[in-house]
Amino acid sequence: MSLNFAETLKKLRTEKGLSQREVAEQIFVSRPTVARWENGSRLPDADMISRLSKCLGVDINTLLSSAGETDEAPNVIMVDDRKIILAGGMPVLESVMPNAYITGFTRPSEAIEYARANPVALAFLDIEMGKTSGLELCRRLLEINPRTNVVYLTAYSDYAIDAWDTGASGFMLKPITADGVRNQLKKLRYPFPLGGTVK
Repeated sequence: MSLNFAETLKKLRTEKGLSQREVAEQIFVSRPTVARWENGSRLPDADMISRLSKCLGVDINTLLSSAGETDEAPNVIMVDDRKIILAGGMPVLESVMPNAYITGFTRPSEAIEYARANPVALAFLDIEMGKTSGLELCRRLLEINPRTNVVYLTAYSDYAIDAWDTGASGFMLKPITADGVRNQLKKLRYPFPLGGTVK
């Protein structure tokens, strides 16, 4: 998460003479939520950033720019139970996002374990994966981190309607392509800095 945003928020709040609790009460969140924003473990969404700017009496762009500044490379995962699909897809993701940490998994359980230990910015999920479907995996990942962007990968367009009901950002038909990935990056629900230029 962005420590620049955390430091900016804490500085603006203290300059205003407000406690975390007072800020929380003004924007209708809990005090622990403000504390998480200030320790860098969470980032507020655009609506909360707008509320914060009004509460602190600052231009919203001050907060938005600090939320987007980070030296951390984003964690991107791809989950598909077929190794051949991972082998073909991982190089495509690496070519489009050369500064991201990209990790592949054939088992949903391993992806969940990874997501618990690392903030996942973007997940490409196969929909059909044996016992745990990509739709269920999406729900689990969003429980861990609601700001994870999820893009479904499938060979069947029939799944599109079910996919949108899970809070996903996008939907791609296989095989994965660089142009397809670039297109999805423009549509993310929670855009994130890529730590470099998208190729």
